[in-house]
Amino acid sequence: MVNQDGFTLVELVVVLMLISILSAIAIPRFLDWGKSAKQTATNAIASSLATVSASNFAKRSSNPVLGSRVSNCRDLGVLLIGGLPSGYTITPQAIASESTVSCELKGLGESTATFLGIGIG
Repeated sequence: MVNQDGFTLVELVVVLMLISILSAIAIPRFLDWGKSAKQTATNAIASSLATVSASNFAKRSSNPVLGSRVSNCRDLGVLLIGGLPSGYTITPQAIASESTVSCELKGLGESTATFLGIGIG
Protein backbone atom coordinates (compact mmCIF):
# COMPACT_ATOMS: atom_id res chain seq x y z
CA MET A 1 0.00 0.00 0.00
CA VAL A 2 1.28 3.48 -0.93
CA ASN A 3 1.52 6.06 1.87
CA GLN A 4 -0.19 9.28 0.71
CA ASP A 5 0.58 12.52 2.50
CA GLY A 6 -1.85 15.42 2.43
CA PHE A 7 -4.64 17.19 4.23
CA THR A 8 -8.09 15.82 4.83
CA LEU A 9 -11.15 17.79 3.86
CA VAL A 10 -11.90 18.49 7.53
CA GLU A 11 -8.43 19.96 8.08
CA LEU A 12 -8.81 22.23 5.05
CA VAL A 13 -12.23 23.45 6.21
CA VAL A 14 -10.87 24.22 9.69
CA VAL A 15 -7.95 26.20 8.23
CA LEU A 16 -10.28 28.14 5.93
CA MET A 17 -12.57 28.94 8.86
CA LEU A 18 -9.64 30.20 10.94
CA ILE A 19 -8.40 32.39 8.07
CA SER A 20 -11.93 33.78 7.62
CA ILE A 21 -12.27 34.61 11.31
CA LEU A 22 -8.84 36.27 11.44
CA SER A 23 -9.53 38.35 8.34
CA ALA A 24 -12.92 39.42 9.70
CA ILE A 25 -11.16 40.74 12.78
CA ALA A 26 -8.03 42.15 11.14
CA ILE A 27 -9.42 43.96 8.08
CA PRO A 28 -11.57 46.46 10.02
CA ARG A 29 -8.58 47.26 12.24
CA PHE A 30 -6.39 47.98 9.22
CA LEU A 31 -9.08 50.22 7.75
CA ASP A 32 -9.32 52.10 11.04
CA TRP A 33 -5.57 52.78 11.02
CA GLY A 34 -5.97 55.08 8.03
CA LYS A 35 -8.58 57.13 9.82
CA SER A 36 -6.46 57.19 12.97
CA ALA A 37 -3.39 58.31 11.01
CA LYS A 38 -5.32 61.19 9.41
CA GLN A 39 -6.57 62.34 12.81
CA THR A 40 -3.06 62.13 14.27
CA ALA A 41 -1.66 64.22 11.40
CA THR A 42 -4.41 66.82 11.89
CA ASN A 43 -3.68 66.95 15.64
CA ALA A 44 0.04 67.45 14.94
CA ILE A 45 -0.59 70.32 12.54
CA ALA A 46 -3.02 71.93 15.00
CA SER A 47 -0.34 71.69 17.69
CA SER A 48 2.16 73.35 15.34
CA LEU A 49 -0.33 76.13 14.64
CA ALA A 50 -0.79 76.76 18.38
CA THR A 51 2.99 76.88 18.84
CA VAL A 52 3.56 79.24 15.92
CA SER A 53 0.72 81.46 17.19
CA ALA A 54 2.31 81.78 20.63
CA SER A 55 5.76 82.36 19.13
CA ASN A 56 4.42 85.03 16.78
CA PHE A 57 2.64 86.76 19.67
CA ALA A 58 5.84 86.79 21.75
CA LYS A 59 7.93 88.17 18.86
CA ARG A 60 5.46 90.88 17.93
CA SER A 61 4.87 91.86 21.56
CA SER A 62 8.58 92.43 22.09
CA ASN A 63 9.11 94.27 18.79
CA PRO A 64 6.19 95.35 16.51
CA VAL A 65 8.45 95.03 13.45
CA LEU A 66 8.86 91.29 14.05
CA GLY A 67 6.20 88.66 13.56
CA SER A 68 2.94 89.03 11.67
CA ARG A 69 -0.39 90.67 12.32
CA VAL A 70 -3.08 88.14 13.29
CA SER A 71 -6.74 89.15 13.29
CA ASN A 72 -8.28 85.89 12.05
CA CYS A 73 -7.59 82.21 12.65
CA ARG A 74 -6.76 81.83 8.95
CA ASP A 75 -3.85 84.27 9.32
CA LEU A 76 -2.00 81.60 11.32
CA GLY A 77 -1.73 79.17 8.39
CA VAL A 78 0.85 81.31 6.58
CA LEU A 79 3.06 81.39 9.69
CA LEU A 80 3.93 77.70 9.30
CA ILE A 81 7.14 77.03 7.40
CA GLY A 82 5.92 76.18 3.90
CA GLY A 83 2.40 77.31 4.78
CA LEU A 84 -0.59 75.16 5.60
CA PRO A 85 -0.31 71.74 3.91
CA SER A 86 -2.69 71.03 1.04
CA GLY A 87 -5.91 69.35 2.08
CA TYR A 88 -6.11 71.29 5.34
CA THR A 89 -8.25 74.37 6.01
CA ILE A 90 -8.68 76.67 8.98
CA THR A 91 -12.22 77.81 9.72
CA PRO A 92 -12.31 81.62 9.52
CA GLN A 93 -12.91 83.29 12.88
CA ALA A 94 -12.01 86.80 14.03
CA ILE A 95 -9.49 87.23 16.83
CA ALA A 96 -9.32 90.53 18.69
CA SER A 97 -5.87 91.89 19.40
CA GLU A 98 -4.27 90.36 22.51
CA SER A 99 -7.08 87.85 22.98
CA THR A 100 -7.31 84.13 22.39
CA VAL A 101 -9.82 82.12 20.40
CA SER A 102 -10.29 78.40 19.88
CA CYS A 103 -9.68 77.89 16.14
CA GLU A 104 -10.70 74.82 14.15
CA LEU A 105 -8.51 72.95 11.68
CA LYS A 106 -10.16 70.62 9.17
CA GLY A 107 -7.86 67.93 7.86
CA LEU A 108 -7.83 64.97 5.53
CA GLY A 109 -10.91 62.80 5.55
CA GLU A 110 -13.23 64.07 8.22
CA SER A 111 -10.54 64.79 10.80
CA THR A 112 -10.75 68.00 12.83
CA ALA A 113 -8.73 69.52 15.65
CA THR A 114 -8.82 72.73 17.63
CA PHE A 115 -5.94 74.97 18.58
CA LEU A 116 -5.51 78.25 20.42
CA GLY A 117 -5.03 81.30 18.23
CA ILE A 118 -3.69 84.55 19.70
CA GLY A 119 -4.56 87.81 17.99
CA ILE A 120 -2.10 90.66 17.70
CA GLY A 121 -2.12 93.92 15.73
